[in-house]
Amino acid sequence: MQEVSCASCGNRVLVEKYSPVHTSVQWLDDAERVCPEFAARAAQGEHSKWIPTCPKLRASIEAAVERGEVATDSPRSYPVPGVLG
Repeated sequence: MQEVSCASCGNRVLVEKYSPVHTSVQWLDDAERVCPEFAARAAQGEHSKWIPTCPKLRASIEAAVERGEVATDSPRSYPVPGVLG
């Protein structure tokens, strides 16, 4: 996984892309505490587990991909159930 920082708020996450359409994001801190988008929605009573993404973070990840900082062909580092290998 590669670290990416949000260009808007500076929040850092770990990112891995298995293909151009699949992105895996691992938050390094509590999303409701470090992301203004998540914090605002949580303040309105929405739990972070139901928030699919922060648009500004998503844009930052896509920009990192375009700059070549995040590869889009990362191999899976763990076995996938039901797949022979």
